[in-house]
Amino acid sequence: MSKPMLISLRPGERVYINGAVVQVDRKVTIELLNDAMFLLEGHVMHYDETTTPLRQLYFVVQTMLMDPLNADNTRALFKHIFSATVEAFSNEAIIGGLKVVETLVASNRPFEALRAIRSLYPLEEAVLPRGGKVPAAAAA
Repeated sequence: MSKPMLISLRPGERVYINGAVVQVDRKVTIELLNDAMFLLEGHVMHYDETTTPLRQLYFVVQTMLMDPLNADNTRALFKHIFSATVEAFSNEAIIGGLKVVETLVASNRPFEALRAIRSLYPLEEAVLPRGGKVPAAAAA
């Protein structure tokens, strides 16, 4: 890490750092002095929000960050979900973005992979059927 990372949190807000959940009781700024994988609460997707292929993929990558002890199992799930997600789209921009996500995950850069997935949401919304939800069978 070239310079410290500052994370500002409001009262009651959480941050996930290397698998630990940290909640603060007052406004605070945390300074990370070395490399750490973290996820801000505002970027955490809940299971009931995994309504599209990209959101399902996001959830799996997020799990790698939040539960690093089980990252190997989650990587196997990622490979399965990733393949199904690529097959779900014919849009070249989405497929190209997914290849970037695959490279980031393989390089152990899940936070950047999450950012890349979020950037694909507008494209996904444009190509999915009205309502943007996938059938439950596709989510499996």
